[in-house]
Amino acid sequence: MNGPSPDNKHPMQGFPQVCFIKNTITNPNIVGDYTYYDDPEDSENFERNVLYHFPFIGDKLIIGKFCALAKGARFIMNGANHKLSGISTYPFQIFGNGWEKVMPKPGELPYKGDTIIGNDVWIGYEALIMPGVRIGNGAIVSSRAVVTADVLPYTIVGGNPAKHIKSRFEPDVVRKLEALAWWDWPVEKISSNLQHIVSADIDALSACT
Repeated sequence: MNGPSPDNKHPMQGFPQVCFIKNTITNPNIVGDYTYYDDPEDSENFERNVLYHFPFIGDKLIIGKFCALAKGARFIMNGANHKLSGISTYPFQIFGNGWEKVMPKPGELPYKGDTIIGNDVWIGYEALIMPGVRIGNGAIVSSRAVVTADVLPYTIVGGNPAKHIKSRFEPDVVRKLEALAWWDWPVEKISSNLQHIVSADIDALSACT
């Protein structure tokens, strides 16, 4: 056996609150295999948590493989931004009827780029990820954290705004894990080496290459 099929929306039989969301998204997001959203209300509708994601802006939410997303984890996209350089931040132009004459010019609205979540990332209950943030592989975002800045690989962050709590491993171990990139191995290799992937023995995992 090589684990559940990544093409199965609900890989846990009789437990629909967990969904491999690669199979349900419709917007131009990119989600890797085995990444799941856990929500007893509607696990298939993860995209309701991707806010202000308007096609004409062109930004993407990119989420890697083997990520665990808890209920209510939300992602604010660049469409939420208002013009900051004037006296008022009110978006008069969106209401038309003559107000469109103050439509912001290209480059006047803040734009932070794509939001990128690495592989093997755990995002806790009701965490909020702001536009353009990059979260590194193996990171953990605590429940109800508000992530306004990039998160380094294999670190734990929490709070509002989210701050570094601790590193999960020493820097040399992190470098080795990044180089191993076990999440890119064939699923057969992952399945046969699970005992090393879930352990803290980097040498044993390195021996699997």
